[in-house]
Amino acid sequence: MDGVVDLRSDTVTRPSAGMRKAMAQAEVGDDVFGDDPTVNRLQEHAASLFGFEAALLFPTGTQSNLAALMSHCQRGDEVILGSEAHSYRYEGGGLAVLGSIQPQVVPNRADGTLELAAVEAAIKPDDPHFPRTRLLALENTITGRVLPRKYLEEATALARRRNLATHLDGARIFNAAIHEKTNVKALCAGFDSVSSCLSKGLGTPAGTVLLGKKEFIQTAKRARKILGGGMRQAGVIAAAGLYALENNVERLREDHENAARLAKGLRELGQEAQLNTNMVLLKIPAEKAASLGEHMKKNGVLVLARAPMRLVTHLDVDAAGIERALQAFGSFFR
Repeated sequence: MDGVVDLRSDTVTRPSAGMRKAMAQAEVGDDVFGDDPTVNRLQEHAASLFGFEAALLFPTGTQSNLAALMSHCQRGDEVILGSEAHSYRYEGGGLAVLGSIQPQVVPNRADGTLELAAVEAAIKPDDPHFPRTRLLALENTITGRVLPRKYLEEATALARRRNLATHLDGARIFNAAIHEKTNVKALCAGFDSVSSCLSKGLGTPAGTVLLGKKEFIQTAKRARKILGGGMRQAGVIAAAGLYALENNVERLREDHENAARLAKGLRELGQEAQLNTNMVLLKIPAEKAASLGEHMKKNGVLVLARAPMRLVTHLDVDAAGIERALQAFGSFFR
């Protein structure tokens, strides 16, 4: 929607002219047969970038996460994950409905981490009364919060000591890497698998890569087929992903800077606003959410009318868009 400042999510981005050109010119084949050269090139590039043996392209992050959990766990097994984890709260219960995997939930602390003592206490003993605890799944970033590298090292070390596999939902792992002034290879080291979206901040219209050892990726390929994710001439999607990895990673800094300006401006309006990478959580009373959302829409700014209100910056929101949003917020709060 031209002329509208859309802060609902970084999933709303539209492919740039350069990305559209790359998609239109993509060399394609049948990826189910492994014949799509652009898909193969993306998977090889992603595996090298993240430091894994192999990668597999999925249409969505939800499907990638579910295929990963199904590849690590058998029916009746258990995964430990956070109460705020996307795989638990926002993926339709797929791990239970389609994977027959039991979620064992541990509360996320204010910084997004799980208390490791609570994680260890949640691991079930080897007893037929209990499901078999097989997997620890973390998320980075989680609602924009970055899990520090030291914490990730401690968490994966605990999992190895207790014979658990580890999966990282890294839908926005590039945002975490930019924030930590490091690279995704460093943040993903020690995990058995990682799922990373090429959409969201990187700006592709679709696509997620799942990374792991070659044997794991072969297992995940079977899960992808069962879940309906086997695509044919998927090179048009892979070309967007390659373009994003080559052109849109470093520019995530702009999104973080715009989010910081938005948070600062809201605080200057007397509001409580928490900054997390490219996300700002605006604390408002629940009864004000609907009226604020309607007011913003009338002023050409789209937000999700929730409390707290999550505002997300991305490549389709520039500095001028942030100022326009602040003006609309100002006319409401004043």
